[in-house]
Amino acid sequence: MTFVVTVKVTDGLVLAADSAATFLIPHPTGVIAKIYNHANKIFNLRKVWPIGAMVYGSGSIGAASVETLSKDLRQKFSDPHNAEYHLDENSYSIEEVAIKARKFLYEECYLHAYQQPPPDFVMGYRVCGYSAKVDLPEIWEFLIVGPDCLPPFSVQGRNDFGLRWAGENEALDRLMFGATSGIQNWLVQKGFVQPQDARAVYSEIINQFSAPLSLPAMPIQDAIEVARFAVETSAKYAKYGMRAETIGGPIEIAAITKHEGFKWVARKHYYSADLNRETNHGR
Repeated sequence: MTFVVTVKVTDGLVLAADSAATFLIPHPTGVIAKIYNHANKIFNLRKVWPIGAMVYGSGSIGAASVETLSKDLRQKFSDPHNAEYHLDENSYSIEEVAIKARKFLYEECYLHAYQQPPPDFVMGYRVCGYSAKVDLPEIWEFLIVGPDCLPPFSVQGRNDFGLRWAGENEALDRLMFGATSGIQNWLVQKGFVQPQDARAVYSEIINQFSAPLSLPAMPIQDAIEVARFAVETSAKYAKYGMRAETIGGPIEIAAITKHEGFKWVARKHYYSADLNRETNHGR
């Protein structure tokens, strides 16, 4: 599995992720799922611009990593001669970026990579940042599940703040909400609620016992530390809990702000930084 988190405040948006990702490997007997702990899951989708993305679930589509495919997409966004994908600096929106990312990754890459899409394939792709000439960031996402991929949906609007996380949710659900999502099935099984009411009851529990870790006015540096804490907590929970260790590897963090754009805070390299000085504008 994997874990990604964003922290949105009025000063900007922080993206953080572990480095574990599942890769589906074709095999004569079927598809083998292999977890690697050095995947890159945060991407700058337009160098310097305040646009980023993160992936959770599968780390590859066919034989290509989502990292490489995201770089291919970045080239398309940057090419003024590519009318289908080019982003206009003065008018683009994050929703538009998400729609075009879905078109490329799902329609052009995923459907061509698999004649029969693996039924257990799951990949979430979150597009984060500022639309052109807008003061607050937002988050849009699309999910590929088996053969299906619905249009992008809003995860966090411009006037919504706080943490949003995805992937291996258990640790943050318990910490932030005071309950695991599994309580919904337990309530139904015990006869406390009807199945159609379980979600509403769970939402009420969250409203009563949730414990926010951020405020809209929080400085971006503190938002960075909260994001780091969230990933570290989830990774330690996966490591010491009585379950498969599905979160791990180095933690990567990026910040997106209105005036500074996309900036790396913590990232890993497979080469020494001394060998390549051009590391500040994103992969």
